[in-house]
Amino acid sequence: MTTATSLISTLPGRFYTDPEIFRSEQERIFESLWYCAVRSADLDRPGAFRTVQAGRENVLVTRTRTGELRAFLNVCRHRGARLCTESAGQVRRNLQCPYHAWTYGLDGTLVAAPNLQKMPDIDRTQYGLVKVALREWLGYAWVCLADEPPSFEDTVIGAVVERLGDTVTIERYETEGLTLGRRISYDIAANWKLIVENFMECYHCATIHPELTDVLPEFADGLAAQYYVGHGAEFSEEAQGFTVDGSAGFGRLPGITDAQDRRYFAVTIRPQVFVNLVPDHVIVHRMFPLAEDRTVVECDWLYAPGVVASGADLDKSVELFHRVNVQDFDACERTQPAMASRAYRKGGVLVPAEHHIGAFHDWVTEMLGKGSEQRNP
Repeated sequence: MTTATSLISTLPGRFYTDPEIFRSEQERIFESLWYCAVRSADLDRPGAFRTVQAGRENVLVTRTRTGELRAFLNVCRHRGARLCTESAGQVRRNLQCPYHAWTYGLDGTLVAAPNLQKMPDIDRTQYGLVKVALREWLGYAWVCLADEPPSFEDTVIGAVVERLGDTVTIERYETEGLTLGRRISYDIAANWKLIVENFMECYHCATIHPELTDVLPEFADGLAAQYYVGHGAEFSEEAQGFTVDGSAGFGRLPGITDAQDRRYFAVTIRPQVFVNLVPDHVIVHRMFPLAEDRTVVECDWLYAPGVVASGADLDKSVELFHRVNVQDFDACERTQPAMASRAYRKGGVLVPAEHHIGAFHDWVTEMLGKGSEQRNP
């Protein structure tokens, strides 16, 4: 039997079901690369904190009394209790462990503990919280658990340049100054790689995204915007805005050029961020892989501050990509069970419109230290 040259192989099914492969991904991908943790504006005052799962570690992000964001492992240095048990909160001055009351400043320094005065040999910095590298970009705090983080410019910003051709295009949306209009969290019974693969291709768009292809008719042809460097999918002539019924949105953001108007751009920033750019708002997905068959996705819709402050009805604007999300995640959940089937033991195939997903598969195997020749059992 001859093999069709227009088809290339995917990863084998075990890459989506094997707990050991997922453990390796946690260690070598999610705990080694820059990871988009929280929106900076969510920590709007000193003492605000958020906790997020990054690989096998729970990370605590706080805003200090001088206004900076700091990140730490969410682990008390005394006996290892989780310091902050809530996903978000506010403290007045310090962070206190609920087990033995070891207390830390917002900068991570150990400031108090029962009988601490009787232990003068304790270095309060040495026994402070374990710091995690943090960078702010696009209005989000990105953390990296690696002892020596990779270049943020090469990996995170470089992914945007690889897709859009430059950084100027995304900077014009001024996402750091936008306001959160809506946030929806999705708990998906599927492997994180299925979600990335789905976002990268549009071969499925004509089948499951009728509302999206009404606004972006070129997607019905099966080629995603990410297939081309710098390309933005053009709105249909009938669509006044990026809304579920094609009605008008909110006017384009101040920095958007004529060349960006009435176009949709999408960027994948490995390993867990999708950025969607349209003239009047920005949609940011952050993935949190929790198991080989479970991924939580938090999706933010960001608008000009005046739009949100005015109390404008965002429903038609939000509903378009919310439907796309539900349609995509349902497809991923339908696919996940088959990853364990003998029919998918050697994987599936990618048609030419999906060949760029092969580069993602190569990246995964490279990060795991497995050559592409080891994909098949």
